[in-house]
Amino acid sequence: MNQNNGAGARKPIRVVLAKPGLDGHDQGAKVVARALMEAGFEVIYTGLRQTPEAIARIALDEDADVVALSSMAGSHLPICRKLAPLLQQAGLADKLWIIGGNLPAQDHDALRALGFRGIFPSSSRLGDIVNFIRTNAS
Repeated sequence: MNQNNGAGARKPIRVVLAKPGLDGHDQGAKVVARALMEAGFEVIYTGLRQTPEAIARIALDEDADVVALSSMAGSHLPICRKLAPLLQQAGLADKLWIIGGNLPAQDHDALRALGFRGIFPSSSRLGDIVNFIRTNAS
């Protein structure tokens, strides 16, 4: 949560950005991470090949406001099906979950049903991602 630190300034939104599974393409994730940092967010990039268990643990340990995934390898649905209950069990159901990458339109409803409120196909504009997080992260 963004809380007032007593000095009038709000705590920056903390985003854990993860590359799940065997996906080895992280250039887009790094571009998004840089844009989020430039927008004033605190970004924790987990690096490549993260398991759902590791993502949930890192998000909890880092007190993330946003759990963001980048998936280009087509394994987003099985990974999100495994990650969603882990995030819920960790007490992170009230956080903003978003995903970007190679996400066919026919998968968007399934991702939303799992709890991913922000879905950003690879053609998404960085400003749209930033604005979505600003509007929806609590």
